[in-house]
Amino acid sequence: MDFLTSIGVLLLCGLLLGSICKRIHLPSLVGMLVVGIVLSPYALNLLSPDLLTISADIRQLALIIILTRAGLSFDFAELKKNGRSAIMLCFVPALFEIVGYLVFGTWLLDMSVKDAAIMGCVMAAVSPAVIVPRMLKLKEEGYGTNKGIPQMIMAGASADDIFVIILFTSLMALPTGQGFDLGILWKIPCSIILGIGVGLLFGWLFAKLFKKVHIRDSIKVILLICFSIFFITIENLIESVVAFSGLLAVIAMSAMLYRNHGVCSKRLSVKYNKLWLVAEVFLFVLVGAEVDIRFALHAGAMIIAVMALAMIFRLIGVWLCVLGTRLNRKERLFCMIGYMPKATVQAAIGAIPLSMGLACGQTVLTAAVLAILITAPIGAFLIDIFYKKLLDNSSV
Repeated sequence: MDFLTSIGVLLLCGLLLGSICKRIHLPSLVGMLVVGIVLSPYALNLLSPDLLTISADIRQLALIIILTRAGLSFDFAELKKNGRSAIMLCFVPALFEIVGYLVFGTWLLDMSVKDAAIMGCVMAAVSPAVIVPRMLKLKEEGYGTNKGIPQMIMAGASADDIFVIILFTSLMALPTGQGFDLGILWKIPCSIILGIGVGLLFGWLFAKLFKKVHIRDSIKVILLICFSIFFITIENLIESVVAFSGLLAVIAMSAMLYRNHGVCSKRLSVKYNKLWLVAEVFLFVLVGAEVDIRFALHAGAMIIAVMALAMIFRLIGVWLCVLGTRLNRKERLFCMIGYMPKATVQAAIGAIPLSMGLACGQTVLTAAVLAILITAPIGAFLIDIFYKKLLDNSSV
């Protein structure tokens, strides 16, 4: 099948099955992922090799859109308003889950410590694509709003993704191999500081520019995307000289723009949401197309077992975050359910270790896809079923 026909089939089938999943109250991204698995070279082989060749670049662009959307709506004041538990939800559950992968990934999957840590970072992020629409629905209906539960989960989920990506990019900055080289650990703080610093500078400059010069919002989006791509390119060009994280620069740039020009950021966020409609289809179908079904069938059961054990660690982390707050037991249980679904970040970065030739690549990608197929529908289903039973309705 030629390149353009492959794109048409990808978009049409992805949207169709995604729509069907939505009608039966499943996340649409599950359908898109299934389409990718079916169309992949390991199944029907209906996608052009040329399309699969640039698949990593397309997923990288989708990741840029994800991170910019997160930054353009990242409100630290909202986190502070919801108190200690909201701040802790930004990183504690993710850290607990990563520890789970370090323990069980090295034991049950015979992975090195670094590979298990990479797997943990890929798997530890929750999915705003699944969580945010449902929390907005809760806000509209008045469930849990008297204690700020939907707002707390939405804010924490966005920050959770950013925190995990910081850890992931830091780990990927380390050289390949079976262990850590203490001599190059300086790259981690260097990449974080430089990435955030450059991003903050350009975010401030863009805020000044957009305030003084009238530019159409569509052109602003193009400018932001171009500079985001430049950040990634610069990272690749200077990686042998100095550590720099292009992804962190993207997040910091959009977050600084939100802080200094909130009105503009809200308008741009709407534009990015529209871009995401197409990027989402490409992202989930193409990541599904990377999965080797034979490997998944061979190692899937053990990977699922590790995922389940690590999820227990995550739920304990969530429980500890909301312990000692004014939330009752039912509300704490709902927070644990709300932090289960995974999808967006796993699809965006799950294939990166494989594309870099790491030994853990196929295992990490398979785990990412299985996490989407299992936790996204189960988490969405549990939220939809139990929110009326576990949360008080302040509008009644």
